[in-house]
Amino acid sequence: MKRLIKNGTIVTAQKTYKADILIDGEKIAWIGVDLPSEDCEVIDATNLLVLPGGVDPHVHLELPMFSTVSSDDHYTGGKAAAFGGTTTMIDFVSLEKGSLEDNIVRHRAMADPKTSIDYSAHMNITRFDDAVESQLKDLPGFGITSVKVFTAYNGRLRLDDGNIFKVMRIGGKAGLLTMVHAENGDIIDLLVSEALSAEHKEPIWHARTRPAWGEVEASLRAFAIGAQADSPVYLVHMNVAEEVDQLAYARSKGLPAMGETCPQYLFFTEDDLKRPDGAKWICSPPLRKAQDQQGLLNGLENGTIQVLSTDHCPFFYDGTKSILYEGEPVRIPGKELGMGDFTKIPNGLPGLGDRLVVFWNHAVSGGMMTPNQFVELTSTNPAKIFGLYPQKGCVEVGSDADLALWDPKREVTYGVAQAQHRTDYNLYEGWKLRGYPVQVLLRGKTIVRNGEWFGSAGQGRFLYRKTGEIL
Repeated sequence: MKRLIKNGTIVTAQKTYKADILIDGEKIAWIGVDLPSEDCEVIDATNLLVLPGGVDPHVHLELPMFSTVSSDDHYTGGKAAAFGGTTTMIDFVSLEKGSLEDNIVRHRAMADPKTSIDYSAHMNITRFDDAVESQLKDLPGFGITSVKVFTAYNGRLRLDDGNIFKVMRIGGKAGLLTMVHAENGDIIDLLVSEALSAEHKEPIWHARTRPAWGEVEASLRAFAIGAQADSPVYLVHMNVAEEVDQLAYARSKGLPAMGETCPQYLFFTEDDLKRPDGAKWICSPPLRKAQDQQGLLNGLENGTIQVLSTDHCPFFYDGTKSILYEGEPVRIPGKELGMGDFTKIPNGLPGLGDRLVVFWNHAVSGGMMTPNQFVELTSTNPAKIFGLYPQKGCVEVGSDADLALWDPKREVTYGVAQAQHRTDYNLYEGWKLRGYPVQVLLRGKTIVRNGEWFGSAGQGRFLYRKTGEIL
């Protein structure tokens, strides 16, 4: 049966207008005023906004780290995303043994049967040899059109500048976007060694051993390498105000440079690492200062930063204790592994379900930006940059019927229970939020309605992406 969303107000990146939406199967078939409802299941969206489902292009699911694994998989992470209005996520294929294709096949074998929303993947390039060099150009054939490189994590993930240049040079010709984790790995290693020698092991030293200026320097270096390689560059998880300056500088020179930031960098600072439960806030790169928060918000508001993602990578705060998830006890080792030594605390935070509701409350309900700007940053821009538009990220005839029916007046006291992540804490516990999704559709099917879950493992699909746009 066809479905008809009536009486809602559609919000896109470009405009806001009242219209009905006819869904035929998985697609939006028609948009118009007073569409006939015969032979349709009618969804009444009176007083609701109809937004395209959110697109989160930066998540880490079932990621091995420090003898444990991030606690959300593609089912639980997708479920949490859907409760927060997100219907598409992009995670990462780790480069382990075998060819790039071998790693993609293994990743999909793990993810496809579980995923509860649509997903795609980026390819981590954490080693560079003749085999990788010859295989990079083939990635678009597997539906992957973006790669990630690191300027930190020496001896594990980092490539030297010459090999980053080679990756970018091949990627630029093959239609690949290079994402860069920009920190100075050499200085980090030196400062960590000095901190441990001085018995500085508290969580705050995670930030103190990863200097902000190292990120500023590495970000400009990434853009400069991209310019020499004739390659677009996308800076991930920006967290320093001066990084925004570097991105603005690169763009002012006509370089194809783009970037993202994440909610944790907008709403928390390194002072949170000084709390008794400071391990909850350990992520890489670390939280910064209040002036950095304002610089990032300015970058989002003026368009220097194109995307709000999450870098979702959750761990239990206390993995020695079980929680109930869907009625079953779950216990996964987490941040307690680093008790007494910040270098052993798994790096990462939950956020996939929080992104839209927390940012809407601050940015839209708070009067900082319009609903259209919100949609642009959280759905349309990531869909365009990562080659999913117009299948995703918009409300248009022919697009997937991924929709979030949003009540801009609904007030919620937020926390673990609402977020649905498979972990034992939420960064925003007790926050009062205004504006919340009341129904979420994935390709025309209702998967969340009024706090009830109608989804299932495997209902999501892997998305084959094309070369994205430079915004």
